[in-house]
This record gives sequence, structure tokens and C-alpha cells, in this order.
Amino acid sequence: MKTVHVLFFASLRQHAGAARVELELPDDAGVAELKALAAERFPLAAPLLGHALVAVNQSYAFDDDPIPAGAEVAVFPPVSGGGDAFPTVYQITSGPLDLDALVAQITLPSTGAACIFTGMVRGVTRRGDPHETAWLEYEAYVPMAEAKMAQVAREIRERWPAVEGIAIVQRIGRLDPGTPTVLIACTAAHRDTGVFEAARYGIDRLKEIVPVWKKEVGPAGEVWVEGDYQPKRGD
Repeated sequence: MKTVHVLFFASLRQHAGAARVELELPDDAGVAELKALAAERFPLAAPLLGHALVAVNQSYAFDDDPIPAGAEVAVFPPVSGGGDAFPTVYQITSGPLDLDALVAQITLPSTGAACIFTGMVRGVTRRGDPHETAWLEYEAYVPMAEAKMAQVAREIRERWPAVEGIAIVQRIGRLDPGTPTVLIACTAAHRDTGVFEAARYGIDRLKEIVPVWKKEVGPAGEVWVEGDYQPKRGD
């Protein structure tokens, strides 16, 4: 048997009657078995567990994924700033970005178009000051960063009301060349509804107001890369 630490959030916390519990699982148990045990132990939360999201050690996990002993397992409803009809996902994570899973979270039956921007670590920079990069180290002021991501999503909806789903996710920690660092995705019924412009606005706005920084490490040494945008009142 193994022990895992389970965190419940939002409506699941309310129905489970607890924010944090420890569960004993068989050594070979994974996410599906954990959800089944949680449904048995917390029957009021059972109806919500069917569509609940699960993160193992701060990375999204799925029913057939294993859970290591001692893991922190978060169980929560889809992250939303706009209600179930218009899903919004915003997150700072130290785990890999699962682009397919994130886009699936903002895809509705009416969705016919998705515009996705993914930033990646460049190993070689040719524009401006040419140089090589061994790795990047990303850091974030997480509570404020996620709040500002929610703000960016609201601004997108105000400007492009036809947008259905929005995902804004930033990875932190050490990242090697070729690794996705950030995802901005917008979905809509059709491609001519502003999804291209909305995704472009999202990444540009993230670079302005979301408190995330990167240190660049290469053969010439290391340097913190800073921007020059000065937030205005209301940003």
C-alpha cells in the first residue's frame, strides 16, 4: 500500500467536506482507482468526480496514469473564469505542457476552430544579438501571475466575444531548448471570428502584465531577461 496526499478544491472541497486528506492506495493504483476510492469515501462528491480534473505533483493526469507513493494529488473542477459554457484555463505549472489535453479542455461541441500559440526555448538566436542558449530558468510570482492571466482572458472576451474557450498556461523552472514554455489558445465556432487576433493579443498581453521572468544561461554566462513595459494604472 502507498499513501498519497489529496487536495480538493472549489465545489469538490465543499462536497467532500475537507480540503486535504490522505488516502491509502494499492501500490499499482492510478488515477482511476483514486477517483473510485474518493467517490466511496466522500459520497456527496461522487457525482462531481466523473468530470473532475486531476493533477499529480502539479501536472495534469488522466485515468490510466500511475500515482507514485507520497504524491500530491489535486482534484478540482475545470478551471473557469467564465462559467461552464465558456471554459477558461489559466495556470502556472512546473510540469510539461500537454497541448492536446489543454486544448481539449476549451473545446465545446460548437467549436470549429482553435488558434494555438506555443512559445519554445530557442537554442540559437540569430536576430538582434546572435547567441546560443543552453537553457532558460523561468520564475513567477504565482498568485499574482494567475490573477493576471485571468485578467488577460477577460480582456480577450471583451474584445472578441465570439471566442469560446481560452487557455493561458506558463511553465516555470529549468527548460532546455526545444521545450514549450507557454501556451495561449483560443477556440471559436469559425476561424473568422477573431481567434487569430485573440491568441496574438493574449501572448502580447501576457508579456506585458503577467509577472514571469526568465534567466538565460549559455556559453557567455547567464543573464536575467527583462522587458521595458511599464504597467499603467488599471493593468
